[in-house]
Amino acid sequence: MPMWGVGPRLVVVDVGDPARPVGRTGALPDLARGVAVSGTYAYVAAWTAGLRVIDVSDPSSPQEASSYDTRGDAWDVACRGMRVYGADGDLGGLRVMDASDPSSPREAGAYDTPGVAFGVTVSGTYAYVTDGAKGLRGIDGSDPSSPREVGFYETPGRAHGVAVSGAHAYVADAWTGLRGIEVSDPSSPREAGFYDTPGDARGVAVSGAYAYVADGNEGLRVIDASDPSSPREVGVYDTPGVASSVAISGTYAYVADRLAGLRVMDVSDPSSPREVGFYETPGDASGVVVSGP
Repeated sequence: MPMWGVGPRLVVVDVGDPARPVGRTGALPDLARGVAVSGTYAYVAAWTAGLRVIDVSDPSSPQEASSYDTRGDAWDVACRGMRVYGADGDLGGLRVMDASDPSSPREAGAYDTPGVAFGVTVSGTYAYVTDGAKGLRGIDGSDPSSPREVGFYETPGRAHGVAVSGAHAYVADAWTGLRGIEVSDPSSPREAGFYDTPGDARGVAVSGAYAYVADGNEGLRVIDASDPSSPREVGVYDTPGVASSVAISGTYAYVADRLAGLRVMDVSDPSSPREVGFYETPGDASGVVVSGP
């Protein structure tokens, strides 16, 4: 079930039939920038309103269970086990939250990155933060109370979205497109290859050998990354809005397309993605994640 941030709302959509999505909304106190799901809770990065914890056990009626006002402006969020990792803008860097009790989240630790923390993903004991003009930062979170930076790679653009697959992190780097960073040694990340998409790369998801890039006004770009040293574009779908975030589930790509809402793409043939359904959200769709139907 896709969930995404739409202005000051969380929207929960049933896509059991991808051609006919049906949505429900829950109000938030500020703009929803990013969202992650763990169990029956959605964790929303709600910009100046920090982290909002939404009970989605009844998807037809999402209810706020709790909140935590982070130091900065919450842009993105990722979950692993009982930990929630927040990308908290220029003032907050990386925030690590203990969500073992979703009704009362608390901060376990933090690391103030040097740039503007826009995106975050977690792989093993490491959090990878896209830090705007300061590129990709690798943070060791094995001790959540004292996360520490172990390595970084300053991309040439403005790092926004990030996804990790195997030994590589894929960074949506604004006007310089998709950057593939080898992180097999987190203390010494290095660029393996890149593909300069035609738009403003904001979000990225990886499935199998393919990276899917939400490329702003240039829609969804499908990149074959089977050879990380030489990624190449194999497919494209020009969405009607501004593609800001993407999530993959099975053979479908779900794109948060700003004022054009949620777009559902069949990517069973990566060389020829096609739209099979859409849901016109009431606001400005910024982030998307999928959990079950």
